[in-house]
Amino acid sequence: MKVHLIDGTYELYRQHYGQAVRHSEPPPLAATIGVLSSTLQLIADGATHLGVATDHVIESFRNGLYSGYKTSDGMEPVLLHQIPLLEDALRALGVTVWAMEEYEADDALGSAAAVAAADPRVRQVLMLSPDKDLGQCVVGRRVVQFDRRNNLLIDDAAIREKFGVGPESIADYLGLVGDTSDGFPGLSGWGAKSASAVLAKWKSIEAIPDDETEWDVQVRGATKLAATLRDNREAAALFKRIATIVTDVAVGNVDDWCWSGPTSDFAELASDIGQPNLSKKADALASRAKTTGT
Repeated sequence: MKVHLIDGTYELYRQHYGQAVRHSEPPPLAATIGVLSSTLQLIADGATHLGVATDHVIESFRNGLYSGYKTSDGMEPVLLHQIPLLEDALRALGVTVWAMEEYEADDALGSAAAVAAADPRVRQVLMLSPDKDLGQCVVGRRVVQFDRRNNLLIDDAAIREKFGVGPESIADYLGLVGDTSDGFPGLSGWGAKSASAVLAKWKSIEAIPDDETEWDVQVRGATKLAATLRDNREAAALFKRIATIVTDVAVGNVDDWCWSGPTSDFAELASDIGQPNLSKKADALASRAKTTGT
């Protein structure tokens, strides 16, 4: 079997701004409707075991580690208001939802990926998000990311091609270069080229020697970079921790994520949001699943 793990927060953004391209002002609840439609399409295309992770609140334990970490400030109210609605709608659809508060959606996805990868029945785990943080959870071609917007599969080879390091070094890479979307800066002077070159040799921040003459790699400005790292190892360790995905969040097991059809509440919900056809499609897919045994 294949397991599909969906970043619900990212999908909400994707659907909202996709509608914004087509309309000067996206219709009310357009993002929620879009996520429900795309989830049903995923099921129609053969997905049987799936879960959706959301940031029920944008803030997480990482905000307690670093004051500059991302918050809900500046997030469009139309999106913030739809997060709980989306969660309820997906549950009514019969889909497993991990609504994160202490942790983030990525932590739920990483945890579910670890659970699924440990199940011998699972042939492949697809994390449906292009988020670079999730690259650290990729394992060969068995645990991969899938960018739905660009129809792009991101496996181990793709991670190495893009970042110059393997999945095992992605958190270290982000610890050095930072992540503006998450609100932490990394170390001054360290960029993509220098971080990938040094980490390709040493794998982790902790293993990088203080003395640049021991690096055994050609890096522009190595002397200054080494001094920055020597003087800021505590900050680098903090940023790495922030970038590291938690993989032991309680997410249940693969059998819990099997979709068997919508609940009795979904028809009313679909009607309330002006999309009764979603209920008809869900019922038809559930009927097909029972007939085929999938």
